[in-house]
Amino acid sequence: MTVVMVLTMATWFSASAIIPQLVEKWDLSGNQTSLLTIAVQVGFVFGAVISAVLNLADVFPPKRVLWVASFSAAIANAVLVVAGSFEVAILFRFATGVALAGVYPVSLKLVSTWFREGRGTAMGILVGALTVGSAMPHLVNGVSGVDWQAVILMTSALTALGGVITVFAIQEGPFPFPAGKFDPRQIGQALSNRGLRLATLGYFGHMWELYAMWAWFLAFYGDSLIEHGGDGSRQAAALATFAVIGVGALGCWLGGVLGDRWGRTNTTSVAMAVSGMCALAIGFTFGGPPLLVLAVGLVWGISVVADSAQFSTIASEVSDQTYVGTALTMQLAAGFVLTVVTIWLIPVLRDELSWRWAFAFLAPGPALGIAAMLYLKKLPEARLIASGKG
Repeated sequence: MTVVMVLTMATWFSASAIIPQLVEKWDLSGNQTSLLTIAVQVGFVFGAVISAVLNLADVFPPKRVLWVASFSAAIANAVLVVAGSFEVAILFRFATGVALAGVYPVSLKLVSTWFREGRGTAMGILVGALTVGSAMPHLVNGVSGVDWQAVILMTSALTALGGVITVFAIQEGPFPFPAGKFDPRQIGQALSNRGLRLATLGYFGHMWELYAMWAWFLAFYGDSLIEHGGDGSRQAAALATFAVIGVGALGCWLGGVLGDRWGRTNTTSVAMAVSGMCALAIGFTFGGPPLLVLAVGLVWGISVVADSAQFSTIASEVSDQTYVGTALTMQLAAGFVLTVVTIWLIPVLRDELSWRWAFAFLAPGPALGIAAMLYLKKLPEARLIASGKG
């Protein structure tokens, strides 16, 4: 399952990884470059809302939803190569996001069927795979001599391969959730679940920070190299971004282990405290020694996603077990709405206040998430989380 996640999520940041090339090709403005990533986020939210309303992840076999979504994402992403204009590119980036809404939440549900104990670690490893998959386009782009069309086609091929593996090798585990029936009332019932609401509020804080950091670290690091007196090498910035995003896989694993052993509310609170401090601090490294910028970036990369899977695990523990897929999809959809705001906001803040302060505006997100988790820890619902550890 982790291999499938690495492969299928390669299309998420495929356009973000080649923004410098697309700026040259289509003479894009700052807002237009933001839209290339925002379109995927909006598409994901749209697809997730439709999936949640129709209970797709609970009514249809998860394996079937996963492979159909994987192939759809691969095709939508590949169209970018022949898109003759920015407008066409935006349309198909949106379509890619819609398709990926059938990959992420369904994968989380599938892996949950294999674990009762240690589910947080398993989910952490899966989200770690998502993290590596999201970083993959930057690695491809960082390889000297590879043009932007090759980046798109290679990421589409990886996603399609994930779909093939799903068809032949992925099965539900020995602890399947009860089969659901179409019931649109589940949306309202999920919203009335206090534990799920707080887990989603914590996820809000996490998502306020995560995707804006992932989307804009490439530009930040490249500009920092130039400010330091270097040439802003495209390959160097791409490889640094791959490292900063990809190292989050280690954070996801560590967050899963700690979540199972120490409690998810404690683990998520510590992760958000560290990532929030990095958001405040990294602007002061701008233009400094590249290794210093990268070092802070790596700490941020580990901590910014270490809590992600634990919010999903909490949702799987406190929600109606017949509609876990719907609960997970709703949580993800709500969180990804916020990413649209912050992905758009960062370049605006950069232009108005400089890179020194732009990322600092992400810090209130983790602060909100910490408050939600500490409150949840005190409630009776905490007994359902991490075998009673909260």
